Amino acid sequence: MNTLNTTQTGRPAAAQTASWLQYFPIALFASVLGLAGLAIAWMKAQQLLGAPAVVSDAIRWFATLIWFSLLGFYLAKWMRFPAAVEEERNHPVKLNFFAAISIGLLLLAIVWSPSAPATAYWMWAAGAGAHLLFTLMTISIWLFRPPFQIQHLTAAWFIPTVGNIIVPIAGVHFAPVDISWFFFSVGIVFWLILFTVLVYRLFFHEQLPGKLQPTLFILIAPPAVGFLAYIALGGNGLDAFGRILYFTALFLTLLLAIQARRFLRIPFFLSAWGYSFPLAAITIATLEMGAQSGLAFYRVLGAGLLAVASIVIAILLVKTVQALAQGKVFIPD
Repeated sequence: MNTLNTTQTGRPAAAQTASWLQYFPIALFASVLGLAGLAIAWMKAQQLLGAPAVVSDAIRWFATLIWFSLLGFYLAKWMRFPAAVEEERNHPVKLNFFAAISIGLLLLAIVWSPSAPATAYWMWAAGAGAHLLFTLMTISIWLFRPPFQIQHLTAAWFIPTVGNIIVPIAGVHFAPVDISWFFFSVGIVFWLILFTVLVYRLFFHEQLPGKLQPTLFILIAPPAVGFLAYIALGGNGLDAFGRILYFTALFLTLLLAIQARRFLRIPFFLSAWGYSFPLAAITIATLEMGAQSGLAFYRVLGAGLLAVASIVIAILLVKTVQALAQGKVFIPD
C-alpha cells in the first residue's frame, strides 16, 4: 500500500480533498460581510471616538485575505464540481448568498477607500457590476423557475436585491451620482417589498427552523445601511427620511436584543454569521447618527454596540475554526 497517498481512513488523499471542496459552502462569504463591516465600524470609531487605527487596519487586512481565499476556493469548486455549484444556485436559501461575494467586495472598497482610493475604485466597480448581475440572476430565478413556497422565504433573500443600497456609500465618490441613486432605488424598493412579505411569513406561518433563526438579524441591515447610503447621497445632513431609516433599524435591534436568550440556545451553524454584519451596520449607523446630530448619546450607544459586535464576531471566528477542525463545515447539507 502506498501510505503517502492514502489517509488513515483508507480513502485516497486526493479523494478527500475533492470531497471537502465539493461541499465548500457559498454561505461562508457571509463571514466577509461581518469582518469588513466590523473594520468599517472601527474606522468610524477612530474618526469619532479616537479608537486606535491599528484595530481597523488589522481587521481590514484579515477581511481582504478571507475574501480572496474564499473566492479562490469557490472558483476551484466551480471548475471541479459545477453540478454542486448549480445545486446551490437553485436552492431557495443558498441562492441568495452568491450576492455576498459582490457585497463583500463593495464593503472592501469602503474599507480601502481612505488609504488606497485607486484600488478601492476597481473593487467598487467590479463589486457593483457583479452585484447587478447577481440581482438580475436571482430575480430571474424567483420569477421563472418552479414556484417557491412561502416557507422558503428568509431574511437572506434581502442579500441580492436589498444589498444594492450598499453601492452608493463608496459610489458617490467614484461615479456619477445617478448610478448610486439607481442602486439605492432598487435596494430600497425591494426592501419594502420583501420586508412586507417576510413579516407576513413570520406572523402567519410556522417559525423558522432553529438553524435559520440567526438570519433574522439581517432585518436590521437594510434600514441601517439605507441610512448610511441616504446620508452619503443627500449631502444635506440629517432629515426626516434619514431618521425614519435609522430609528427603524434601532427598533429592530431592540426587538431582537430582547430575544437574546432564545438565540443563545441555538447551536452553532454557519448561519450564525447572520448576526455579524447587521450588528456592524447598526454600530456604524449609530456612530454616524452621533456625527450628524451632534448628540453624545449616540456616540456612547455606538461605543457599546461596537463592543457587542466585536465580541460576537470574535466568538463566531472561534466557533467557525472549531467547526472546521471538527469536520462540521464541508459536509452535505
